[in-house]
Parts: sequence; structure tokens; C-alpha cells
Amino acid sequence: MPFPRDRRVLLGADALDDAGIIQVGPDLALVQTVDFFTPIVDEPADFGFIAAMNALSDLYAMGADPLSALAVCGFPKEVLPLGVLGQIFRGAAAALAQEGVALLGGHTVKSPELTYGLAVTGTVNPQRFLTKAGAQPGDVLLLTKPLGTGVLATWLKRGGLAAELLPPLVASMKTSNRRASLVLRRVAHALTDVTGFGLLGHAREMAVASQVALELWAEAVPFLPGAQAAAKAGAIPGGLLANRQWVAEHVQGLKEQAEEVVVLLCDPQTSGGLLAAVPAEQLSRVQAELAEASVVGRVLEGPPGILHLVPGRGREL
Repeated sequence: MPFPRDRRVLLGADALDDAGIIQVGPDLALVQTVDFFTPIVDEPADFGFIAAMNALSDLYAMGADPLSALAVCGFPKEVLPLGVLGQIFRGAAAALAQEGVALLGGHTVKSPELTYGLAVTGTVNPQRFLTKAGAQPGDVLLLTKPLGTGVLATWLKRGGLAAELLPPLVASMKTSNRRASLVLRRVAHALTDVTGFGLLGHAREMAVASQVALELWAEAVPFLPGAQAAAKAGAIPGGLLANRQWVAEHVQGLKEQAEEVVVLLCDPQTSGGLLAAVPAEQLSRVQAELAEASVVGRVLEGPPGILHLVPGRGREL
């Protein structure tokens, strides 16, 4: 659909990036996005905390500093007690307070299904924000969190998740991308967060936006504890199949990978990590500050938007 043109808009909905950006002054732009979803875990406070981190992640992926938030909630009050709503709100408020974000209010409506999320606003210098575009041949691809939240949460809903696998799943989703963003925004050529389209989907978006090809090293991609077992058990989130169908024709080497690996590479993530294209000469500097970041591939010249999925952990950089 056509979008009205406004000279203040630096990045709009037609750019298909992580957030929109509108300039409000010579050295100031606002970065805005909204995200909400159904419960990903059973504990209401954890759900609220994760929802807040998930929404803020889009701002961190733009190299922005979050400023304020508005809550958006659909609540089935005939099904759940209002105390659950209070716990969700408290969990989100705790996450926002941790990140230094002001909660200005929000809006709740009656709904047959519980949904919760936030519209968030941040600030950035209009000359120094990051997007999915900008990756350059020779760059190294870094991923800051392991994959597997989608299949593990699905396994949890089906009652198959072992008790010891829940804490690392929740901890990963509750981990802020703020510190990683502060490090990466100083050196990255391109940045995005890995969420609903899975690693391959968001990598494909980066490749298209940057007009480059990407090489991903299958055995270098980190997975959460139990994620491969969940994939083998058939814990497939609804969006995963659509992700796989969307990227399949653009990924070379997909058929040569083990089925559980393909599943996890397409797994829709909630509050996933950041995917960054970083100059190779900056790699040691970034790794010194972000020990948790994994080198998962590199940027290539080639047909724009094509992903090359290769075995192993990559050749010497």
C-alpha cells in the first residue's frame, strides 16, 4: 500500500526495518515501534518482562536509546483473574525500570485471548542510526544470543519441556540487548534483531537491504539447551513452516543440513539476539567486549539476497 510522504520520516514502514524513524531536530530523531503477542511462558510476571524486552530490542537494533513506552493489552477477564493482569504489568514495569525507560500508560481491551506488548519510543542521532542495509563484502556476521526460543516454548505448551530447560530459556528471553547494542553500534555496518522470521529470514532481509550475499556456518550457530531435542520431538511453532517456505528458494545448501538444524535456523524467536555485520578488523575488539557473541558467517559479493548455508564453523578469517 502507498504511504504518505513526509520529509521528516527518515525510515518508514515501506523500508521494512525494525522500527520507524522520524526527525524532530537537527541532531535528534525519534525511533518508534510496537510489538505484542500471546503468552510465551506460564509465569505472568516473566511474560510481561519478556514482552517488554522484546519490544525494546527493535530500538536497540537501530542503535537507539529507549525513552518511553505505552502498554497494549487484550485481556480475557471472564477466563483469567485480574491478578494475572497485575502480575504481567509488574513484570513489564520491572523490565522498563531496569532499562531506564518511562512507562507513560497504555490501553487495555477485553479480548477472547490474552495478548500483551508495548509501543516504545527511543532517540537517535539522525546521522548515526543503524539499519539492515549497509553490510559490506568481507564483514563478519555476529549473533549475540542462541536460537531455540520458539521450539522450546512450544514444547513447554505441550508439556514436554524438562524442568531444567526452562530457566535458561526464560533467562535468554529476559536478557536485554542493550549492552550488545552499545558495543555494536560503534562498529557495525548493519544491525537487526532476530525475532519472528528466524535467523534465516532476518539474514535474508539484511542481504536484500544491503544488496549482498551472506554465508552462514551451520555448526557455528549456537542453540539453547534442549533446542535440538525439541526440534526432533516435533515442537514446531506455527510461524516456523511459513518462515521455511519463504526463505527456502533463497538458501543454497539447506537440503544438506540435518532436519533439526534447519528447523532451528527458521525458528521464530521471541526476544532473540542481535545479528550484526561487523568489519573483520573490528572482530577482536567486539569479542573482547561481547564474549557471548558467536561468529556465524560472513558477507559476500554475489547475487543480492542469496544465503549460502555451509557445513562446519567457517574458514579462517
